[in-house]
Amino acid sequence: MGKTETRSTCCYCGVGCGVLISSENGRIAGVRGDPDHPANYGRLCSKGLNLAASAASDSGRARYPEMRMDRNAPRRRAGWDEVLDVAADRFADIIRQHGPDAVAFYVSGQLLTEDYYLFNKLAKGLIGTNNIDTNSRLCMSSAVAAYKMALGADGPPTCYEDLEAADCVLFAGSNTAYAHPVLFRRLEAAREARPGVRWIVVDPRRTDTAAMADLHLQIQPGTDVALFHGMLHHLIWEGLIDADYIAAHTEGFDALKRMVRDYTPKLAAEICGVSAEDIIAAAECFGRSPASLSLYCMGLNQSSQGTAKNLALINLHLAAGQVGKPGAGPFSLTGQPNAMGGREVGGMATMLAAHRDIANPAHRREVAAHWGVPEERLSPRPGLPAVEMFEAMARGEIKAVWIACTNPAHSMPDLPRVREALARAELVVLQEAFADTDTAAFADIVLPAASWGEKDGTVTNSERRISRVRAAAPPPGEARTDAWIAAEFARRLAARLHPDEAGHFDYDGAGRIFDEHRALTVGRDLDMGGLDYALLEAKGPQQWPLPAGSASGLARRYEDGVFATDNGRARFHAIDYQPPADKVSAHYPFRLISGRLRDQWHGMSRTGRLPQHFAHSPEPELRMHPEDAERRGLSDGELVWVASKRGRLALPLRGSDEVARGSVFAAMHWNGRFMSSGGVNEATIAAVDGLSFQPELKHAAVKVERAELPWRVLAAVRQADLPGLRARLSPLLEGCGYAAISLAGTDTLYLRAAEAQARPDWLARLLEALDWRPGADTLEYRDDKRGVFKRAAWRGNRLDRLLFAGSLPADQAAAEALLQTLLSGEDWQGPRLAVFAPAGAAASPRERTVCQCKQVGEGAIRRALAEGADMDGLQSRLGCGTVCGSCLPELKRMAASSAQPV
Repeated sequence: MGKTETRSTCCYCGVGCGVLISSENGRIAGVRGDPDHPANYGRLCSKGLNLAASAASDSGRARYPEMRMDRNAPRRRAGWDEVLDVAADRFADIIRQHGPDAVAFYVSGQLLTEDYYLFNKLAKGLIGTNNIDTNSRLCMSSAVAAYKMALGADGPPTCYEDLEAADCVLFAGSNTAYAHPVLFRRLEAAREARPGVRWIVVDPRRTDTAAMADLHLQIQPGTDVALFHGMLHHLIWEGLIDADYIAAHTEGFDALKRMVRDYTPKLAAEICGVSAEDIIAAAECFGRSPASLSLYCMGLNQSSQGTAKNLALINLHLAAGQVGKPGAGPFSLTGQPNAMGGREVGGMATMLAAHRDIANPAHRREVAAHWGVPEERLSPRPGLPAVEMFEAMARGEIKAVWIACTNPAHSMPDLPRVREALARAELVVLQEAFADTDTAAFADIVLPAASWGEKDGTVTNSERRISRVRAAAPPPGEARTDAWIAAEFARRLAARLHPDEAGHFDYDGAGRIFDEHRALTVGRDLDMGGLDYALLEAKGPQQWPLPAGSASGLARRYEDGVFATDNGRARFHAIDYQPPADKVSAHYPFRLISGRLRDQWHGMSRTGRLPQHFAHSPEPELRMHPEDAERRGLSDGELVWVASKRGRLALPLRGSDEVARGSVFAAMHWNGRFMSSGGVNEATIAAVDGLSFQPELKHAAVKVERAELPWRVLAAVRQADLPGLRARLSPLLEGCGYAAISLAGTDTLYLRAAEAQARPDWLARLLEALDWRPGADTLEYRDDKRGVFKRAAWRGNRLDRLLFAGSLPADQAAAEALLQTLLSGEDWQGPRLAVFAPAGAAASPRERTVCQCKQVGEGAIRRALAEGADMDGLQSRLGCGTVCGSCLPELKRMAASSAQPV
């Protein structure tokens, strides 16, 4: 095969960027932005630009089916027919013995719409259980609930064109610069073109997004409802509401008005921890701007009051008439690439296909008729959403679970309880592209799935735009597409439960599945009757609704003021502020918040394969305000325990004034494949929103204490197959007091570990995993009594490997200095015998890379700024910020800070 270029869609966030994939001889060789795609017009962020590199190596991929019949035995390789027949037998037996609700499916916003549709039909139509939920429950379910309650239907009323048309942009709980960087480029360009545009950011952290705002409201975590009520109070008091719009197009305003009467800006300020003047300034900007747009994400959604937060923000839009017109409206930015597609097909436990309701008999009748199954098989009882699903598993009520394309052993709250649930289940089936996720350890059956660039279908982005995903290369080994796996299993299960329905899962391609899905949408608010693969091929990505006979989809909803409710009126909702579920106390005095890193994605199964994704944030850490650290006698780099009532994890400390006093921050991505715990969710709480059932992942009450772990290990290795080496090292992390793996440069992996006392047995396992046998270029020193071990090796004139273990600070400082030498790639200077006792060794901190595309470090940028360079000078001199632009917010913040008088 020669070179080909395939038009497809990025697999990361909900922006839905179009990509052009170059492939050669069946391998993905390159990726560039699609200049014709209306979501990104050729732009890609740092993650999207590196998709080809992450796809180039298939190390760590699940390549063939595996299974075990005994939970205590290792899995063995098996054929597809065998594993699918065993899975079908086990599911059928459990269903016959315990009923359909004794099984469950937990799927993912990274599946394609066609995959999602098949799983939904399999669970609800064939088995008769609504126990199918998705990691989108952890992501967007509060936004779904609020849109339905306020506007009558799920789905943002806005579109990306509103980014350029807005006069006031309110970011709420969204670090858009990191989470949706391509949209942020559009917002930056719009503000440069129209300098009068104002940005307001509501966020407990001073993120890069907040640093670029005209007004940053650094509220206490979880107090958004009080803030929005305080803003609405001011809008009403100052006559900035649109009374005509309220009268003509809404209902319920009087009750809301009575409630927010008590939420003066002063009271809201006391709750939120910001000034009343700033609340008034935000309300004035929002209410007086010709067009006000709000952009919100996990900071609002991941909360026990997530739906109330969403509704309080939507109340502002409805009251000010800021909806249904260019540049205005409440815009929920989707976290995953196809969370919206999953919502379309009803792929969650609390909904039916095409935005239908499980409790509505007419809706169940319509879906049953479409699927050709008895009406009574569709259960009127909502299924168990994610948190309840795993709690039921822990109680033994759910006997078997099928997990597809997600990693709940890392991403769910209260991880100790989740691990207990997975261990108790009688059968865990994992359908996954990557073989060594945290969840894989619990799987009885592993089904290797195709990944990005290897399958066909569609995804829907944050603005309701459907794009094609196309295969550019075959999957490795015996891996199969998610749709093929779901359909094959469904046919086998049907043969055991309802033999006359086995043909219900016969499809001759993804297009046929899509056609069956879109037929269910006809006449609904998301009508796709006029949309098929042929139209997507001819005209490119399209937005819904797009009924039959329409030339194109509807970009902006509710422009006529008619909403999707029974009476056509939007609904105000009066819900009082409630504090976060996990309350701080004398024993747990800190608020733990979590969020994204710029260059990593979710559990790092894809981005964690590439060293360049670690350059900006190399290692896990806990960020704490310097004054809080000083009061507790803690210093940068020191290991601390972060503990809640549910669990704890060890992290290195870093002082940072981006967090307010009383709050600490840790990134969500680090997990058991890269560190000695499951990550930040060891400490989070499983409390959920009572309306959306979304858990409160953004806030937990914790204590922070020094971790007494004096015995330290530092190992670094240069090797071509970093994913393979990381996979061999990962099992060593479990059980360590602290351990973490990071990648660096182009070919280097390093590992840090810490324990209360020396562990010679663990060192022996580490050396075996490194496959490091001493040779002519190796020097070694050991003192077993003191737990000291030192080994170094060279390749040519370059330090190639090192391993230092011991409790003396001097040895640890020497190890750090050697790590910097190894990472620099410079020739070794002086006698090699000095490697174990370098005179005056001092550990220079590893320089953080700010611009990944041009590999420009923080030091070079600060030196250029000190010499008088401005933003244009940085770009022309160093090249930073000239490719993907993901680093531009940080560059602008650094430039602004440098320009401030001392």
